[in-house]
Amino acid sequence: MNRSERYKNFVEYFSRHQPAPVTELHYGNPFQLLVAVILSAQCTDKRINQVTPALFERFPTPQALALSTPEEVFNYIRSVSYPNNKAKHLVGMAKMLVGVFNGEVPSNVEDLQKMPGVGRKTANVIASVVFDAPAIAVDTHVFRVANRIGLTSNAKTPLAVERQLVKYLPENVLGIAHHWLILHGRYICVARSPKCEECPISWFCKYYEQTHTENYLQKAEALKVKKAGQLKKKKSLDRIGKELGKRTVDNNGLNI
Repeated sequence: MNRSERYKNFVEYFSRHQPAPVTELHYGNPFQLLVAVILSAQCTDKRINQVTPALFERFPTPQALALSTPEEVFNYIRSVSYPNNKAKHLVGMAKMLVGVFNGEVPSNVEDLQKMPGVGRKTANVIASVVFDAPAIAVDTHVFRVANRIGLTSNAKTPLAVERQLVKYLPENVLGIAHHWLILHGRYICVARSPKCEECPISWFCKYYEQTHTENYLQKAEALKVKKAGQLKKKKSLDRIGKELGKRTVDNNGLNI
């Protein structure tokens, strides 16, 4: 199956089975989503959703957050990853949001990236989710799944993955394709042990095609047998070594 066929099958399947996927982060407005996405870097959405209610209650607007300090913000987000840096980023982001953008979250990816804590991934999330822009954010899930499925080829960086996805995906599904890939990577195509046996799209997945062919399975079984033989040999040598070590000393106390 070539790449164009994979893209076609990918879009058709998820359009039919997940026509309206949404982020699992809880938010009520663009400012809250921006805060939540900044916090979510290298942290789970579940954890972020646990800390943001109190944070949003204390800082309901960019103006309120801009008047705070990293030390105060830290107390609300201490349980997330890298709380010190994120506290500084949130206050710095709020100050720029108020001072430069009049308290309104900008729609432009370049403008978004000017703010502390906002990288390209975060900017693309805001642009696509809030402003329905034809952008796709590449996080670890998107990076992994796009490569595994075969949507991307030799894409070594998030930007390379983004460029290929933007090039081959229809513009009208770029934003929701981000959620398709994230959710699939979070619950099915997990990092260490992908759940291929229960995956609904294995029939067009490049990774499954490569790892579940008869030739591959035969090689895997041969490797398994080889490793078992090596382990058996090692145990035999260990046993011999132990027997030699048990040799007693003679009556003069010398090794024999």
